Amino acid sequence: MAHKPDDDYDYLFKVVLIGDSGVGKSNLLSRFTRNEFCLESKSTIGVEFATRSIQVDGKTVKAQIWDTAGQERYRAITSAYYRGAVGALLVYDITKSVSFENVERWLKELRDHADANIVIMLVGNKSDLRHLRSVQTDDAQGYCEKEGLSFIETSALEATNVEKAFQQILTEIYHIVSKKAIDADEKGARLPNQGTSIVVDQPADDRPKKSSCCSS
Repeated sequence: MAHKPDDDYDYLFKVVLIGDSGVGKSNLLSRFTRNEFCLESKSTIGVEFATRSIQVDGKTVKAQIWDTAGQERYRAITSAYYRGAVGALLVYDITKSVSFENVERWLKELRDHADANIVIMLVGNKSDLRHLRSVQTDDAQGYCEKEGLSFIETSALEATNVEKAFQQILTEIYHIVSKKAIDADEKGARLPNQGTSIVVDQPADDRPKKSSCCSS
């Protein structure tokens, strides 16, 4: 029996979305994985995830993207949420300077709880609201240069740079992981099947629950 496309992949990478509540994390997730956007989306309760596979250098990379509520009351999930993550999108709202000011706190939490080699991208979302901008692009770029982060501005509403953001971070992760696999191979280490780096300890048939974008 032929594999379903969703089951047929070379690498599986866990990527987490973090940032203040209301910056658009859930809509970035739904835009990338389902090409959907919901103006009336409710705050995420707890954790949800969705998957999508892309091609990188001729390999199929399956991204399992985790989204969590930005509210303080859900902070207890931190260690489990970050476990096994190889990438993180740290999201702020370009119209809310406080969400950018809180980036430093989110980055500290990420570095306290995630793997030291996690790939981090700062994402300034809601670029469609340029007339309401309160965080200047140059300020965000300067912060990223200081902290060694990659940076992009997106609009989940207009689907601007959303694809590019995920493609860029997954490609960077792939190059790091595949280089490690080559280095290990040269040293005679035994690699997992397919040379795959599985970073999520879950059965293959586990699927994210399907729910309406605007379900309450």
